[in-house]
Amino acid sequence: MRIYHFEEIEAWKKSQLIAVRIYTLLQANVDFGFKNQIQRAAISISNNIAEGFERGSDADFRRFLFISLGSCSEVKSMIYIAHHLHYLTYEDSIQMRKDLTEISRMIKGFIRILDKSGYRLN
Repeated sequence: MRIYHFEEIEAWKKSQLIAVRIYTLLQANVDFGFKNQIQRAAISISNNIAEGFERGSDADFRRFLFISLGSCSEVKSMIYIAHHLHYLTYEDSIQMRKDLTEISRMIKGFIRILDKSGYRLN
């Protein structure tokens, strides 16, 4: 299967939804430092997938996927803190951690595909 546009990548699609959900759930939150950090990290997940894909080389894409993976872990870690600070409900934090775990798996799978098969972009 060949991917021609980053918008076709499921991890990109799902990470966009996570970012929107974080913005929505924390919209009224007045802890601006925390909110800014988690929002920036959430946006970084999909942005790094897109930027790496558009670079046009497998090596660059792989590198940006690792950055995206790191951002995914950062958001997941901050979700725990948000729950403990009562910024998020238990249900919201559980669901987002599940979604972030799924996105991480997708990104890791993409990295394995690039490593094993010599997958070529565009």
